[in-house]
Amino acid sequence: MRLPVMPPVDPMLAKSVPTIPAGRWYEPKWDGFRAIVFRDGDEVEIGSRNTKPMQRYFPEVVQYALDHLPERCVVDGEIVVPSATTGGLDWDALQQRVHPAASRVQLLAKETPAMLVLFDVLALGDDDLTSRPYVERRRVLEGLVRGSGPVYVTPSTDDAAVAQDWFQQFEGAGLDGVVAKGPDTVYEPGKRVMQKIKHERTADCVVAGYRPHTSGDDALGSLLLGLYRPDGVLASVGVAASFTMARRRELVTELAPLVTDLATHPWGGEPTGRTPRKGETSRWNSGKDLSFVPLRPERVVEVAYDHLEGDRFRHTTQFRRWRTDRDPASCTYSQLEEPVRFALADVLAAG
Repeated sequence: MRLPVMPPVDPMLAKSVPTIPAGRWYEPKWDGFRAIVFRDGDEVEIGSRNTKPMQRYFPEVVQYALDHLPERCVVDGEIVVPSATTGGLDWDALQQRVHPAASRVQLLAKETPAMLVLFDVLALGDDDLTSRPYVERRRVLEGLVRGSGPVYVTPSTDDAAVAQDWFQQFEGAGLDGVVAKGPDTVYEPGKRVMQKIKHERTADCVVAGYRPHTSGDDALGSLLLGLYRPDGVLASVGVAASFTMARRRELVTELAPLVTDLATHPWGGEPTGRTPRKGETSRWNSGKDLSFVPLRPERVVEVAYDHLEGDRFRHTTQFRRWRTDRDPASCTYSQLEEPVRFALADVLAAG
């Protein structure tokens, strides 16, 4: 492979801002796997967020590049999997695509095929485009893709009011917010030169346990959060992990009186949905132990979250405060704001 921009490349990043800034170009913020695609003739490499190649997990995306992209190019985008039931994105199905068995990878490529959504171009032919302003790169990108689907160019607008509408509507299709780019911004690998505006909401959750910190059992790694379903079952909804190391050690002492036996814990019997299991390990890191210290579900915490994926928080939540005034039994799904459903096809047709 010989291209004017060669792998690996650190993707250009965005920093969080509270509101949509004026005087920018705006795009939907896709919630998938970041992917920089390098194509040189019959050779295709897909670089990930951490620059590691991941083309082995997405053989259909490699074929998309051969079928729909120019002979020699480097493009930046996101790999997503559309939901077969909701009309939006399916994060869980996307996660399942990263599997060590080649036979499983090939099967999932057929059962849950991905899409490639592009939002930048770094090189075309022999031309390195990274030093050109965003608006020029965008014009090149819009004429880049051959044919229709499953490779798309993300919508873009310079109208802040339209971006605000996207921010409110597109969440219903599983998107993550809005990205703002300066019209003169060059492509700077690894630097946070864009802005991202994401949803933030709060919820009161039951603290049902914690995972020890990787440094040892004397520090807390993350709180395990639960919400009660209508049938009275305490469902696992995610984690909160925004603590200093000193506070992590204090929490182990503070929560010690609540430590209980797993056999008497709500998550100690048969699995009810996605609950932590004793001795469970991470599919992303075979050495990472995901088992937990069970706590009596008696304390309530307020956390900030962006959105739900199914019945769980999509990302790690942020600790806000303890809610000593709340009864754990009152922490139900009914408190959560539910976005209006929006079709993925309408997102791709916007702009």
